[in-house]
This record gives sequence, structure tokens and C-alpha cells, in this order.
Amino acid sequence: MLFKIDKKDKNARACTIKTAHSTIQTPIFMPVGTVGAVKSLDAIDMIEILDAKIILANTYHMYLRPSSKIVKEFGGLHGFTKFDRSFLTDSGGFQAFSLSKISKPDENGIKFASHIDGSKHYFTPTSVLDTQYDFGSDIMMVLDDLIALPAEKKRVELSLQRTIKWAKESIEYHKFMQNKGVGINQNIFGIIQGGTDYEARKECAKALCEMDFDGLAIGGLSVGESNEMMYDTVEGVMPFIDENRPRYLMGVGTPEDLVENIERGVDMFDCVMPTRNARNGTLFTSFGKLNIKNAKYIHDDDPIDKECDCYTCKNYSRGYLNHLFKAKELTFFRLASLHNLHYYLNLVKKAREAILASNFDEFKKEFYSKRT
Repeated sequence: MLFKIDKKDKNARACTIKTAHSTIQTPIFMPVGTVGAVKSLDAIDMIEILDAKIILANTYHMYLRPSSKIVKEFGGLHGFTKFDRSFLTDSGGFQAFSLSKISKPDENGIKFASHIDGSKHYFTPTSVLDTQYDFGSDIMMVLDDLIALPAEKKRVELSLQRTIKWAKESIEYHKFMQNKGVGINQNIFGIIQGGTDYEARKECAKALCEMDFDGLAIGGLSVGESNEMMYDTVEGVMPFIDENRPRYLMGVGTPEDLVENIERGVDMFDCVMPTRNARNGTLFTSFGKLNIKNAKYIHDDDPIDKECDCYTCKNYSRGYLNHLFKAKELTFFRLASLHNLHYYLNLVKKAREAILASNFDEFKKEFYSKRT
């Protein structure tokens, strides 16, 4: 992976990441394709309509179904899904933690029961990498010990110890496998934990920066803490994260979260929010959120957002989308998802342009001034 900083505007950064499959200009938002597909969309939608350079797939879900071995049979995620650009795969640790009623981390990994059939499984730092080698993803996330917030200091300290231990095991194993010819074109990111504890985050960031990771992620946020605490945590840990590697804030979030954390120096984001909200009838616009279910849109011939040039806004009216939603027509999911993802991808594109022009402050002011 090649990484370079193109421009900085205070702490905000415009960077370029090159993987084996695509060139990614940051700040970037990664649409979430949990089971190898962004819900209601296919690879052609992602490539030709949205021009997405990277999407995220979920290790936990694809490990359980269809299994990494089947994905490998089809040529990895790229061959299986026909999305020929970059994939980032998470470690699956968050889902093992959140989806299983029987989930228990220990010193060596996470034991959990499948949410599908109750079968027992065990994720370790090396096993989740083996799964991701089968997937052939461009960026692989390591296993970390995630905790819900708020958390007791003792639990935060235990999470820290495990996360650093597992990170070391992961990077050593990855280098070992690359020496054997496995994962040559795959990159590995470490994950910084520590809850909202400044000292814990600092300690974890420093430890991981000493390891040979291709990028560094901030995990364990947007799990119960306030927005202010999230922003303060990101701002507090940022000075201790090597600036010469990509910085990824996991699972975050709203358009406001993206703008605030780009300002603090984050390069990469992912979240299910744009597609999940789309399916529920909530659409993101330059002036805030729009609930297409509202009866006032029945006779409305305007596009969702007059400032938007997405496929949906160029072709369909609010009135038609209101009808599709109420009729429970599946087409609505696609059209709404295309709009919301375009909005997110365009937002980070405009943020990049503002950084390159050294006017991110003005971009942020305009962003907030339009919202109702």
C-alpha cells in the first residue's frame, strides 16, 4: 500500500491511498457491504453509479455464511462479488461481541455462539487473519477487545492489555505469512482501544505506533458515549497516532460526525447509517434529514434535494419515492440507498476539495448554516 499526505489544513488532511485494486482519495467514506453486498445494491451500482473506491465487508457474517473457503473458491471477495476495487474487512470481533448472547473474551481470543444456528466458534488474532487471507481483502483489521461504554477502569485496562497483546500477535503472524507468500498484497491495520480514557488511548496508540501496521484505526467509539465525548476522545488521541499512516475511525457515523472528525484529522470512515436510514425512509440532504414518509410529499414533484446530482435526484420525485415507500416496493430501497450513499460520498469529496483549497473552516460553516 502506498500512502501520502497531499495537503493539510490545520488538522484536516487530504491523502491518497493506493492498494492493489484502487486509488482512494481521502477523506473517504466506505459503504458497508456486510455480507459482501451493500444492501439493495450490486457491484455495478457501486462502480458505475456511485464510483465507490472502497467498501467494507464483515468477517463475522461471511465467516459464518457462506464461509471464507467458499469465498476463496470464487477468487476472494473481488471475484465473488464482482466489485473489483478495494475491500476492507473488519476482524468480526465487534459482531461476536454484540450479536452473540454467548460471547466471552479471554486472554487468547473471543468465544461466541453463531446468531444463525447457535454453533460454537472461537476467534483468535491469527484465525481472523486466516479468514481474511481467504477473502483477499485489501485492508484487514486485527482482532481487538471491544468494550461497551461506559466501562469501569479495570475493564478498560484489561481491554488495553488484550488489544496490545493481540495486535503484536497479529502483526508478527502477518509478517510470517507474507514471508510464506500469503497476503502479499494485503494490508493490516491496528485498532486503538481505551474507551474515553485519555491515558488509556494514549498508551494504546503509542504501543501500536511502534508496530509495523500499514494504518491505524480508532475503535470502540459510538457505542454509548455522547458525541462530545467521542469528539474529545478522537482529538485527545490524535497527537499520538503516526501521521504518516492512514487514520480510520470505525463505525462513525452521522454527516456531522464525519465533518467534526475530518477536522480532527481522521481519513477514513464507515457506518451502516446511510443505507439503514434509507430503508427506513430517512434521507440525508444538504439541509438536513428528510422523512419521505411524510404526507406533505405525496404531491411533491421536486427531487429529494435540489442541490444533489445523484441518480435518484436526477430521475425521480419525492412524490414517487413517497409512493414507493408506502407501497413497500423494493425499488425504494435501491433508490433511497443510492441517494444516501451519494450524499455521504459527495460530502467527503467536498471536504477534500476544501482541504486542498485551504478553506475547510468555510466548508464547515457552510455545512452547518444550511442545516435546519
